[in-house]
Amino acid sequence: MEGNRHILDDKITFKELFLRLQNWLNIYKKRWKILLLFMVVGAILGGLVSILKKPVYHADTTFVLEQSDMGGMGNISGLASMLGINLGAMGGESGLFKGDNIMELYKSESMLTKTLLRPFDSVSNESAGKLLIERYIFFNKLDQKWKDEVDFSALDFSLPRSRFTIQQDSVLKEVVKEIKERNLIVEKPDRKLNIIKVTVASKDQAFSKSFNENLVATVNEFYLKAKTKKTTENVRVLQHQSDSVRKVLDNKIKALAVFQDRIPNPNPLLQERVVPSKSIQIDIQASAAVYEEIVKNLEISKINNRNNTPLIQIIDQPRYPLERAEIKFKTGIVVGMFLFFLMGFVWIYLSTLYVTHLKP
Repeated sequence: MEGNRHILDDKITFKELFLRLQNWLNIYKKRWKILLLFMVVGAILGGLVSILKKPVYHADTTFVLEQSDMGGMGNISGLASMLGINLGAMGGESGLFKGDNIMELYKSESMLTKTLLRPFDSVSNESAGKLLIERYIFFNKLDQKWKDEVDFSALDFSLPRSRFTIQQDSVLKEVVKEIKERNLIVEKPDRKLNIIKVTVASKDQAFSKSFNENLVATVNEFYLKAKTKKTTENVRVLQHQSDSVRKVLDNKIKALAVFQDRIPNPNPLLQERVVPSKSIQIDIQASAAVYEEIVKNLEISKINNRNNTPLIQIIDQPRYPLERAEIKFKTGIVVGMFLFFLMGFVWIYLSTLYVTHLKP
C-alpha cells in the first residue's frame, strides 16, 4: 500500500502543471530582452546571408525519349514475314536506353567527363577558362581552395585524355563528383509520361546554360551512335554482300556475252557445245535471285535504320535569362529572426534549469 501511495504522490496534477507553465511564462517575461537580442542578431545575420549568398541559376532541358517499337513498319513487317524475313533480327530494340537507364546515363562519369572537356564557347574572357572544367574551377575558386594539393598552373586539360596525368584525372573526378552531388538533377516530372528533365544549377549563369546544352548534346551523340550501331552495321554488311553479288552477276553476264561472241551460232546437233552457255545462264539466274533477295533485305534494313533516328526530341532548352533562385532580403530577415528566437528560447530554458538545479 505504501508503494502505491508513493506512486500517487509522484503524479502531477493539472493544477501543478498550470502553475509550472505560469512560472515559466513569468521567467520568459522577465528575460524578454534576451529574446529580443537573439531576434535582432538573427535578423542581422539573415539579412547578411541574403546579401552575401550568390543566386543559383537553373538551366533546364526537357525532351521526349523516343523508343522505336517498329510500329511505323507494320505493313512492311507483315510483308517481310510472308517472304521469310525476320525484321526483329535485323534491328531489334535494345533495352539499354529504356525507362530510367538513360537517366543514369546522364549521371555517368563518362558522360560528365566528356562534357567537362568540351569548349566553353560563350566566354570571351580567357581568364574564365576555355573549357567547361576550367570555367567550373574559375567561378568556384577551386584553384584557391585546393592550392595546397594541386598546382593548377601545370594542368592542361586541352590535351588528349590519354595524356592526362594522375593529378589531372584526380581533379576531373572530384569535379564530376561535385557536379553529381550539387549541380545536376535528372528526373521525370511525371512518372506516367516519357518526358525527361535535365537541370543544371550553379552560381554561374553562363556555365549552367553551356554545361546543360553540352551534356544533352554529348549524351544525344552517344545515344544515337549506340542505338543505330546494330542497324548501321547490318546495313553495311548487306551493302557489301549486295556489291559482291552484283560484281559476280556482272562477270557472269560478261562471260556469257564473250562465249556467244566466240560461238555465235552453235550447231544444235552438238549438245556439248551448248553446255557452257547453259551453265553460265544458270549461274546468272542463281546470282540474280540471290542479288534480288539481298537488295530486298538491304532496303528494309535502311528503312529500319532510318526509323531508329532521331531518338531524342527536344521540347524545351535553356534560354537567357535563366531561372534564378535566391534568398530575398525580407525572407532572410524573417527566417533569421525565427531561428534565433528558437535558439534564445532554448538558451533561457537551459540556463534556468542550470541555475535552479545544478549551480552550487
